[in-house]
Amino acid sequence: MSVEVAPLEECGRELGEQIAQTAEYERFEEAREAVQRDTAVQAKIDEFEQLRAEFMQARQTGDATQSDLHRVQNAQEALHSMPVMREFLDAQDALSETLEAVNEAISVPLAVDFGGEAGGCCQD
Repeated sequence: MSVEVAPLEECGRELGEQIAQTAEYERFEEAREAVQRDTAVQAKIDEFEQLRAEFMQARQTGDATQSDLHRVQNAQEALHSMPVMREFLDAQDALSETLEAVNEAISVPLAVDFGGEAGGCCQD
């Protein structure tokens, strides 16, 4: 069995390398790096994460209000409307579509959703 695993692992490495060379992956990486470098975006991310954490805590204690939810949603919309973040989200979507196509190509000969179900033990 181990004789068969090594070639499969090599195919997996090659697939990863091929994915890393796609335009979608390169765009995603560039956008991710731009988000990391942009201090204004980082500040908005921090603000959103703080509001979200406060909302989640309030929700757990039963103290969350509709106003709290709107504050979180508004912070998320403000973050997502920033051009650098918008580009990142668009690049992420494009990469996800590419990876879904790869998942489908792998899944067809296996007759199973490789990315979604292959690891499950009790799914119909």
